[in-house]
Amino acid sequence: MRCCGDGVLLTAQPRMPFPSEHHFKSLSAHGFHRVVYRQWGDPENAHVLVCVHGLTRNGRDFDTLAAAISDRYRVICPDMPGRGDSEWLRDPHDYGFPTYLTTLTAMLAHACADRVAWIGTSMGGLLGIVMAAQPETPVVRLVVNDVGPVIEPAALTRIGAYVGLDPTFDTFDQLETHIRQVSAPFGALSEDQWEALARSTARQEADGRWRLKFDPGIGVPFRATGGQRGDLWPLWDAISCPTLVLRGAESDLLAPATAAAMRARGPRPLVVEFPGVGHAPMLLSKDQMAPVIAFLDQN
Repeated sequence: MRCCGDGVLLTAQPRMPFPSEHHFKSLSAHGFHRVVYRQWGDPENAHVLVCVHGLTRNGRDFDTLAAAISDRYRVICPDMPGRGDSEWLRDPHDYGFPTYLTTLTAMLAHACADRVAWIGTSMGGLLGIVMAAQPETPVVRLVVNDVGPVIEPAALTRIGAYVGLDPTFDTFDQLETHIRQVSAPFGALSEDQWEALARSTARQEADGRWRLKFDPGIGVPFRATGGQRGDLWPLWDAISCPTLVLRGAESDLLAPATAAAMRARGPRPLVVEFPGVGHAPMLLSKDQMAPVIAFLDQN
């Protein structure tokens, strides 16, 4: 039996082929907010994998990977505040690392996860770096997907051109076209994969029009700081757990020189590059999932 986050004792359940949805309350500077996460695999499994998405995405990005590895891991995929099905924050200035780290810590407590492997794409990778660098960290194995201690200005300019905008679309097809345009660096995805990425980021209004499934307010602190997170090299150097770095070979966010420096210091990770992909590899294909699963299977 296991104690769930709200104190109820749960009996063991068989692994389900689809995720279960959970929610909890976390705290920002201006009040509590509701956070949603999905959990794959056996809820009694002590091997836990946390998957954290990028700036404008949500936890559904990891559905394919979670389904592939849920026979070995209990996989937890949150929608970070203001994204997906999680609640929008009252003050957009609260969209920042203090709120996100508090949210993730509360999620681990709610899910009764004391030791976790971590996969983070872009923003989720930065959060993983911060978490893994802390004393007594719960992160015992880390995958950093196409991000590093410094971010290239060209990528910040590209992201700043669309983050925080609130476009509306008459049809879902128009929204999908928009997703394909702003996410073109993801590489050559199949028609089904593009549709799934668009569906998971789409919400339909009462008037039938379509909008993106995130709070435009996430762009407020991004624009105020130019997206800069400062120099995270001291945190990188403090990481001691086994680490894997993924890079799109055409990434404009994680430069080859930065990836090489990451390989040579801190946790001295293996660095794997994927050809024909920019920012960021979406871990939807077997060739992208294979090195991640092999790394996690070393646990």
